[in-house]
Amino acid sequence: MARTAAAAAGSGEGMPAWGWFAWGGMALISSVIALVSLRYLPGKGPVPEVTALNRYFNPWIKVHAAGAASALLLGATQFLPAIRARWPVLHRIGGRLYVLGCLIGGVSALILAAGTSAGAIAGAGFGALGCAWLATTSVAIYNILKGNVTAHRRWMIRSFALTLAAVTLRVYLPLSSLLALDFLVAYQVVSWLCWVPNILLAEWFLGRRAFAQK
Repeated sequence: MARTAAAAAGSGEGMPAWGWFAWGGMALISSVIALVSLRYLPGKGPVPEVTALNRYFNPWIKVHAAGAASALLLGATQFLPAIRARWPVLHRIGGRLYVLGCLIGGVSALILAAGTSAGAIAGAGFGALGCAWLATTSVAIYNILKGNVTAHRRWMIRSFALTLAAVTLRVYLPLSSLLALDFLVAYQVVSWLCWVPNILLAEWFLGRRAFAQK
């Protein structure tokens, strides 16, 4: 999924049909998960036990849901060349809202990681994700403020790859259930698995693209 987001950012109008299809699928799944996550705001809908037992569940789960869901909804649109070219103001507004969502989501992720009931391994995994998410987004902000658009886009790819951890988390956990794995063990593994492969795929794509441009 991170590779898909990167491809959308890097290939522009020339992206093949399969690339647009993959991007569309990723954007659709991201939007659905983001909208489902918003159930935490009014306090309605089912809450996983491991989430409900978090020491800092209130109010931080609502803060995290608002920030992360906003970033997930807005992130994919930021990689559309048509929006960047035809509606640059819309792109900038969307970018600022995306960054705000990442910062809110990242800070609240650190707090929730510290309060997790799933143990130190899960806390470290989600805490590291929060740190990486804040760091990549902050470097992207720094580069655009300095006028370095190329570096900004590269760091935004990394940021969105980490934003997509919300998607991969919800893919891997049901798979672990189907495999009849112990939930606590699976949750601890997924706390790392939901984002480390994403950032590695983003780095692979960025390295491949840089090599192709030489």
